[in-house]
Parts: sequence; structure tokens; C-alpha cells
Amino acid sequence: MKDEKNKVIVKNMKKRVAFLFGGRSGEHQISLMSTKEVVNALDKEKFEPFLIGISKKGKWYKLEEIPLEEVKEEGNPLEIIPGGERHFLKDSPPIDVVFPLLHGPYGEDGTLQGLLDMMEIPYVGSRVGGSAISMDKDLSKRLLKEKGIKTAKFLTFKKRPSFSQIEKELGTPFFLKPARMGSSLGVSKIKDKEDFEKGVKEAFLYDEKILAEEFIEGRELECSVLGKDNPIASSVGEIIPNLDFYCYKSKYFDKKGAKLIIPVSLEKEIEEKIKSLAIDSFLFLECQGMARVDFFLRDKEVLVNELNTIPGFTKISMYPKLWQESGISYKDLITKLIELAI
Repeated sequence: MKDEKNKVIVKNMKKRVAFLFGGRSGEHQISLMSTKEVVNALDKEKFEPFLIGISKKGKWYKLEEIPLEEVKEEGNPLEIIPGGERHFLKDSPPIDVVFPLLHGPYGEDGTLQGLLDMMEIPYVGSRVGGSAISMDKDLSKRLLKEKGIKTAKFLTFKKRPSFSQIEKELGTPFFLKPARMGSSLGVSKIKDKEDFEKGVKEAFLYDEKILAEEFIEGRELECSVLGKDNPIASSVGEIIPNLDFYCYKSKYFDKKGAKLIIPVSLEKEIEEKIKSLAIDSFLFLECQGMARVDFFLRDKEVLVNELNTIPGFTKISMYPKLWQESGISYKDLITKLIELAI
């Protein structure tokens, strides 16, 4: 009887974690892939998962398992209770913490974070400001530049730009990309006017604001950051694309699209500079919990490319792989992030 009683006590001590996945962005399927692996690796002795799938139209559903390709609109959607605190969903058990794994708009850009703040529900990752600023490549680059942190040269447009204007400012090739999108969706490498016509249309499909960014001849490096007021930086990894650049297909669906090199061979001074800049950028843009910071290395010049506040989280994704190299297992990393949020 005593043992049985103790088992009940242990069960009641578990924290209920609501996983939010799917969503309205073009990264819907990537979100499902990330969530499936995180939930499978979750420490079930400490945490109880509660699955909330969000359809491509933005409706929330309680699910028993994570679909492979898309959250379907089947059954009755969940109803949100404003000010419901731990009971923030109608007809659902109390939630201790939310783990959003929604990449891109309506999940990584501060909109969801604002909703959860109003409901007084703790959640994994950056708050509204850090999420919104980091998601917007235009704003984040401007702020980093103001802080004296180097980034690639860029131009911002809300209307159709001129090829000759960009070529004059940045030279060729250059990149066109949506200002607020992830996973390289809508990104094109522009070498001539023909590329430009296709690239402009592609970028504007995903955002009303686009960036033209100079091409950096150098190495692509990444560093993971974990923490809040005193964050730590992981080992540094390198991306070597086998295609023209590290595109959406290379990141998630083409095993031969790129090589991920961990740990990377770097001069100690350069490696420490990258780690230091990763933490400085994380704090300056008011990030919390986690972020993957992407860099370019041109000769010995280190440039920050962007910060991802909800990075890809499959076991082969760079964020967890860099922490594994740094001594934190995939399972322990998930636990640390949830405990940080709580």
C-alpha cells in the first residue's frame, strides 16, 4: 500500500507540458518533425505531455499523437479561456508550462508569446520583444549594427526593388529573402536579372517586407545559446552546403544537401570570439531560453547573420547537436529548457 501511495505522489508531482506545434507558417511540417522527436525524448518521470496541434488556418486541437505532414481540422477545436491561468483551455486539465515548437510567423515572432503572457502561462523561449526582434531580420540587423556587432550589408524594401540599384550597392551575386521567415523559405541567390525576377516574386510570397543581402564569401558557422540572465554558449559547428546555398530542402529533406561539421576546426581566438558574440547578441536582442546564432567567417572577420529563437529541434538539428557536443544530451537539454521556463 505504501508503495502504491508513493507511486501516486510521484505521478502528481509531474509537470504537465503543453506542446504547441503545426501552425500557420510555411514551416508547419518542420514543426511537426521537431515536436515528434522532442516528445519522444521527454523525461516522462518528470513531465507529462499534452499535445496541441494548430492547423494551417490557426485552429487549436487536442491530439493524441503528432501527425506526419499536417494538423487536420477534425473534431472540435479547443477554446481559449482569457485569464484562465493554468486552466487556459476550456475542458482541458491544468497546464504548468507551454513548449512552443512553432517555427516562423505566428509562433516564433512574438504573437503567441504575447497571448501566453496575457494568460500568465510560463513558456519555453524568448518573450515578446526578443521573439519579434529576432524574427525580423531588418530590425535585428539594424540593432546589432548599432551595438557595433558586424553583419552582412543589406537593403530593405516594402515595394518591388530595382535590380540595378541593388547591384550597385551590393554587387552580384546577392540574396533576396523575406524579412520575417525561417528555414530559408523564400530565399533566392541572385546572379542576374532573370534570377532577380523569380527571386522578388518568391520573397514577397512570404512577407510584405524583403531584404537584399550581400553575398559573403566565407564559412557558415553556428553556435547555440542556452539560459536567461547568464546564458552559456555551446561548441561551434559549420555548415558546408553541397548545393548553391543552404536552402530549405538541404536543411530538412535532402541528406546530401549539406555537411554538418561538429566540432569545427577553428583558431581558439576565433572560436571564443564567436561564442562571446553569440551571448552578446542573445542578450542585446533580449532573448531568453534558447537561440541558435548563425555566423559568417570571412578570413578572420566574424559577422552575425541571424538569431533563431525557436530553432529546428530534431535530433539531427544543429541546436541540439551542438549541445550534445558540449556535454548536454538531447533529453537533458529539453529538461533544462522546461525548467528554465518554469
